[in-house]
Amino acid sequence: MSALAQSTAQSVVQSVDWLAIAPPTLAAVVGLAVLVADLFIGGNKKAVLGWTSVAGLAASALLLLPLLDGDRATFCLTGGTDVCSYTADRFTLVIQFLVLGGALLAALLSVTALKDADRGLPEGEYWFLLLSSAAGAALLPASRDLATLIVALEVASLPAFALVGIRHGDRKSSEAALKFFLSSVTATAVSLMGISFVYASTGTLYLTEIADRIQDVDPQLHTLAQAGVVLTLIGFAFKTAAVPFHFWVPDTYVGAPLPIAAYLSVVGKAVGFSGLILVTVVAFPSYADVWGPALAALAALTMTVGNVGALRQQATRAYSAVRLLAWSSVGQAGYLLVPIAAAAYSDDPQKAIGSTVAYALMYAAVNLGAFAVAALVARTKPLNRVSDYRGLYATRPLAGLVLGFFLLCLAGLPPGIIGLFAKVTVFSAAVDAGLGWLAVIMAVNVVIALFYYLQWTALLFRTPEGAEERHRAPAPLTAAIALTAVLGIALSGAPQLVLRFADTGLF
Repeated sequence: MSALAQSTAQSVVQSVDWLAIAPPTLAAVVGLAVLVADLFIGGNKKAVLGWTSVAGLAASALLLLPLLDGDRATFCLTGGTDVCSYTADRFTLVIQFLVLGGALLAALLSVTALKDADRGLPEGEYWFLLLSSAAGAALLPASRDLATLIVALEVASLPAFALVGIRHGDRKSSEAALKFFLSSVTATAVSLMGISFVYASTGTLYLTEIADRIQDVDPQLHTLAQAGVVLTLIGFAFKTAAVPFHFWVPDTYVGAPLPIAAYLSVVGKAVGFSGLILVTVVAFPSYADVWGPALAALAALTMTVGNVGALRQQATRAYSAVRLLAWSSVGQAGYLLVPIAAAAYSDDPQKAIGSTVAYALMYAAVNLGAFAVAALVARTKPLNRVSDYRGLYATRPLAGLVLGFFLLCLAGLPPGIIGLFAKVTVFSAAVDAGLGWLAVIMAVNVVIALFYYLQWTALLFRTPEGAEERHRAPAPLTAAIALTAVLGIALSGAPQLVLRFADTGLF
């Protein structure tokens, strides 16, 4: 009897691969430590919380290095199966690098923003929320069942709502947080309904098992399974800010502290797109005839609306620089959707998904850099209008040059070779999949985007109006700008490294 009990216990007790889960776990632990430490640290020493958070995110990113030697998995079904809830494979590590690196750069921007706020923002809560969101975002690409996927998505999203509205008494910030919250809660509700339908049809939440079982569901449950697939995809379309689910983006970016807007523009997108990749190409490959055309249409609509929205921004309007970057990020989301749609038609879906990951890596580096320069300009011109950047090269030559470089990367023009390379990669994914019409729409949108990116770039080199006050840039802000500039220049020198790094190994 004791032997039987021991055997039963061994079958249900799982061993945990602590190294595999170390990156998101460390970020979460540091977040809790910072929140507790905030209770005991005086107001004049709060800066130590920020630097502890920066160090924690850097250490979390470094913990990815020991995982490069091979795939690891934990929280697996017992009985000798290879079905697991957490997998640290190539795809996971690349997205976790993007997430933790993006969070690290946002943290560097936040150190300066919190200091400039002069205790106007609660530092302990701020850092706890940022690290918690980063931990959830790092957990999501490793999730291999729908329950873990949704939990990770909400752990990444819920702290972000609070971060957007963290400025007490700021009506603009509160409205932005409310819009973000309502749209995200709607997305979650739709996703949960879709997931419940999928579970009812297949009897499992594991992505690989769903892929096997959903092809042979009972005919009476076929409609339920189809509805589950569609609703799950709609929920993730909200998270990626795909049109028509993009309405929250401009106001949220303007209302949030600038480092949080930068964080959402990169890490928020990484969360949405990695989740979308997992549910489409891993869980629902047999429904490619459903999600392929839907995502292709969404990609065309998203890039067009985003670029037209950016084109309509008035240079003298308050916060027009942030609004332009917000609408630009919607347009960039359309480009990111193209290879995922192409994966439905391609003989090599891994290559198509690699194109999305490669584009996301390029976008993350240069968009964070653009936000970093925007944060520098906002220290002296808080309204952050596009017209405020006139003559930036004359007053701050290095900042003007690197912002011009970032904008050319986003436009896909030399010397921003990495931006051109990423766009060509996405374009070729559409052509190879037989989506010629989508490639044409993308080409038209690239031309539209050229106008507003080049218009802003030209403004940087014009003669400034009036005398400009010179202020020394804080070290954390300088470090963030320098890191993104070095990364963008290095990748422009060797753009093939991005595609090699983005080889996901997902299949």
